[in-house]
Amino acid sequence: MSALPAPKSIIELLKPVTWFAPMWAYGCGIVSAGVALQDRWLFALGGVVLAGPLVCGTSQAINDWFDRHVDAINEPNRPIPSGRIPGRWGLYISLIGSVLSLLVAALLGIWVLIATAVGVVLAWAYSMPPIRLKQNGWWGNTAVGISYEGLAWFTGAAAMLSALPGGPVLVMAGLYSLGAHGIMTLNDFKAVEGDKRMGVKSLPVQLGVDNAARLACWVMAVPQAVVVVLLLAWDRPYHAAAIVLLLAFQATLMPSLLEQPKERAPWYNATGTSLYVIGMLVAAFAVRDLPSLTG
Repeated sequence: MSALPAPKSIIELLKPVTWFAPMWAYGCGIVSAGVALQDRWLFALGGVVLAGPLVCGTSQAINDWFDRHVDAINEPNRPIPSGRIPGRWGLYISLIGSVLSLLVAALLGIWVLIATAVGVVLAWAYSMPPIRLKQNGWWGNTAVGISYEGLAWFTGAAAMLSALPGGPVLVMAGLYSLGAHGIMTLNDFKAVEGDKRMGVKSLPVQLGVDNAARLACWVMAVPQAVVVVLLLAWDRPYHAAAIVLLLAFQATLMPSLLEQPKERAPWYNATGTSLYVIGMLVAAFAVRDLPSLTG
């Protein structure tokens, strides 16, 4: 076995900057459960670690391991191609992270374990040949949206309830997962030329940059509109109004994005996507007291 990699290199491989999205969604799940935090704080804290450093971090290691040959050409300074993660340690870290994720999930409850198992399977399927969901933007973005938003939200609620969350929580998690597909499409704009050369069928490659940007906007907006309708039906008018306002702000930013999608996608991710995830938290507060939440 090769020499142990330095802790700094392992942390770089796990990409902490990517942990925010699933940790935020897990937090939304905690809120939506409507359970007093002081009664379940160990489950809340353990789940945040599970969603971020463990499952998300492991998915990053898996991705870099299977992309190591491409990265050796395009990004040779990354931990694996640079040799800072030597030998097969990228694979070992991926396997260890997968096992640790499942062990921690088992401590948080059966539904958390089931959701985590699905997330781990999707992480491997996303990057590992011959499946490599990332090779096609429709499938890859769906897998990431489900893992980063829906499963993380579900896991947060399930951990706090020690039970299967009720319908409103499941619906909210599903809708915001769907919208996250658009966020993933925006992330693909930065690598259009490279994806074309490598045969990766991202949506900007398949549809063209302009069409993919329009699709991303619609995919982000429509689920939020459905959330508003549902919240009104569930007698949550103030929460619905807040999400309408957030969606309206996003709509004012979208024309600027559509003018120059490749150049302005990072800007929109910092502005419009931030409004989107704030809406997730609003929706989580909206459903926390619904009678059907705990069945």
